[in-house]
Amino acid sequence: MNAPPLTGLRRLLPRTLAARLTLILFTGLLLAHALSFSLLFSERCVAARSMMLTHLDQDVTVSVALLERLSPTERAQWAPRLERRTYRYLLGPAREGVPLTSDRAREVTALIDRSLDHHYHLRARTVSTSPERFEVELTLADSQPLTIEVTPSVMPIARWLPVVLAAQLALLLLCAWLAVRLATRPLVQLADAVERLDPARARPPLPQEGPVEVVKAATAFNAMQARIGHYLAERLQILAAISHDLQTPITRMKLRLEAMEEGADRDRLSGDLGQLHQLVREGIAYARSTHGATGPEVRLDLHALLDSVVCDYQDAGKPVALGECVRAALSTRPPALRRILENLIDNAVKYGGSAEVGVRRLDDGRVAVDVCDHGPGIPEQEMQAVLQPFYRLESSRNRDTGGTGLGLAIAQQLAATLDGELVLANRSGGGLRATLLLPVAPAATGRITG
Repeated sequence: MNAPPLTGLRRLLPRTLAARLTLILFTGLLLAHALSFSLLFSERCVAARSMMLTHLDQDVTVSVALLERLSPTERAQWAPRLERRTYRYLLGPAREGVPLTSDRAREVTALIDRSLDHHYHLRARTVSTSPERFEVELTLADSQPLTIEVTPSVMPIARWLPVVLAAQLALLLLCAWLAVRLATRPLVQLADAVERLDPARARPPLPQEGPVEVVKAATAFNAMQARIGHYLAERLQILAAISHDLQTPITRMKLRLEAMEEGADRDRLSGDLGQLHQLVREGIAYARSTHGATGPEVRLDLHALLDSVVCDYQDAGKPVALGECVRAALSTRPPALRRILENLIDNAVKYGGSAEVGVRRLDDGRVAVDVCDHGPGIPEQEMQAVLQPFYRLESSRNRDTGGTGLGLAIAQQLAATLDGELVLANRSGGGLRATLLLPVAPAATGRITG
């Protein structure tokens, strides 16, 4: 079932849960960090303003009194020494400007007037708005103009502060990512376990550790996996038992059939018994294949095994040929691999008239064993359905072709037990290609034509 298309803001969100949680946590931490920094910066501005006003209040009285008692020559020497970060004293009239435009400028001017006990006539004007700069002019006792130039500003930020802020943000992102990864790792493990769930193959249970919710989910999954495996094993055991028990009455019926007189009825009954016997044998084989391939793994030469299988068919007069092969070494179970190849070749001969076997190496390191025929192929919409047990195409439901619908199902089950994969595809020139994908052991490769 396809997921609905994302719209609006959902389209901008990451696709994974871990990325979304990381984004949410990091955004929240970033906003909290920005709020803390803004409050700190605001408090810094208030403190700097209060400090400037306090210093100006104390400094203006002393500085103006000092300049009053100095000669004009000495004033020029002392004025630069009285300069501060936010204000300075200029010996001369103020520049042209406009009336004061800010409350802070008017407050500073009033403070200077109070500090000087309203002894001087002050002329204040704004000379710059960005950055803010205003000048307060007064006249000393000897008629020399004195200008107090004020440039309000906050305390400069240290050079190391942006580096520290960037490091803090990186640390916040790392902590958020680690926290989200730790919280979502059990979900990822659970999703992987669900994808790998295969009742026909034993899988180790999920570790039941971590938070209570994770332990409950892992326990429920392990219980579900055990119940599915038990249910499937019980069904297959019933199938195997019924198929095995049917062999005895089939054998008795064959013996009684031999005592009958020859005729059309006897031939029809003999054919029916043959099909019934084949169905029973295939049912037993399918039950065994579902439980997996038995026996130890053996390292073998794939070309040698294929050559042996093809020669057996050729000795029996079957149109089976060995095509172009790549030599490869496998660590596998020979009986299971031989059974897969025989089922695929039997299908090719039965429905395609002949079979050609070849081996090629894929880019991902696996080898592909191809069994090709020149038959009618399989409709694309039924390509996966034919791998299901007891499924047969309409064209195979007659006495000439026969079949139980278990050959490909058995091959697929055995391929899974060998860590392989069975893929069916129609050939461009007509016919079907059944491909068995298998992992290979490290070995020298070379091209061989069978």
